[in-house]
Amino acid sequence: MLSDDEKKKLNNRLRRVIGQVEAVGRMIEDEEYCVDILMQLSAATGALNKVGQIVLEQHIRTCVSEAIKSGSAKDRDEKIEELMTVFRKYGE
Repeated sequence: MLSDDEKKKLNNRLRRVIGQVEAVGRMIEDEEYCVDILMQLSAATGALNKVGQIVLEQHIRTCVSEAIKSGSAKDRDEKIEELMTVFRKYGE
């Protein structure tokens, strides 16, 4: 799983995303220029996607890797199916 340092870094990223999303809310309330709002939304979406990529990479390096090394076909198949589900979600 994630080390304490990795958790701290991810939580810092998430706090920045929260700040960006709150800024979007303020921008909408203040009726700011639509393109500026869209740019801020794009930044928040990109930052959140990066968090997802980091978590997915860690999952592959730990849980999936361990399932493959275990030699258990059942464990391996379950982890592969989990990954396929995640990839399908990200593809939407």
